Amino acid sequence: MISLFRRPTLAAAMGLSLFLAGPAPASENLAVFADTSRIAAIGGSITEIVYALGEEGHLVARDSTSRYPAAAMALPDVGYMRQLSAEGVLSVNPSGILALHGSGPKEAVDVLKKSSVPFIDVPEHYSHDGILEKIRIVGKALGVDAKAETLAAETDAKLKAAEKQTALIKERKRILFVLSIQGGKILAAGSDTAGDGIIKLAGAVNAVEGFSGYKPMSDEAIVTARPDVILAMKNAGPPIAEAELFAIPSITSTPAGEGRKLILMDGGYLLGFGPRTANAIHDLAVSLYGSQVTD
Repeated sequence: MISLFRRPTLAAAMGLSLFLAGPAPASENLAVFADTSRIAAIGGSITEIVYALGEEGHLVARDSTSRYPAAAMALPDVGYMRQLSAEGVLSVNPSGILALHGSGPKEAVDVLKKSSVPFIDVPEHYSHDGILEKIRIVGKALGVDAKAETLAAETDAKLKAAEKQTALIKERKRILFVLSIQGGKILAAGSDTAGDGIIKLAGAVNAVEGFSGYKPMSDEAIVTARPDVILAMKNAGPPIAEAELFAIPSITSTPAGEGRKLILMDGGYLLGFGPRTANAIHDLAVSLYGSQVTD
């Protein structure tokens, strides 16, 4: 049997520890912050939703993935959401921590959850309904449920309209989402990833199957996947160089490689799964299908 996937390194899996004794967790089953005056937002979509709700005045800090809107860049940066330092987050003296699920490392998050600062973990599901859930949870945490329902309804309508634009496309393109290239090896998106989610929402098909998460692909697996298009991010993690990508023999053996079909989109915009995702779906669909995308 051919081994299709190589074991990922820790650095590749990330793409782009101490347990401290303390008081009982303040965030057990927490849904609403008692004090919203100084909120640390961890996760680009979390910060974006807070701004979309008009509640940015509550923010005291952000993580490094929170780059939109531009005004958020003026907030203190507590680090990359998957490489947090508990001390760094607590140094901004937050009254609450609003963190996207998957923030880490686990040791740092455990410290934060055991601290006296309320911690709300926001689920991340890479889907239409997952975006609406995220908006409602953030709104509830800040005590602005009505605003959140309004934003959720607006976002729902935009997402439905974006998805409708590709509903009649008969020949769905096969997309290989490349998170990074390391040593000439492709780290690609399987199921249960933001890359897989946005591909499906844009009316396309993930060219790889059989694994979840982001994993290195063997040459045989890439050839077998036969992608029509390569999709990758810019402005997030190590840049994907077109020359390097299309110099990989297994890539050049695919329809995407033969036609040098590469789509690069801003990482936060493409994979944020927040209020702008309907626009990202539309832009990706137009890049894939052109005039077949109907208004």
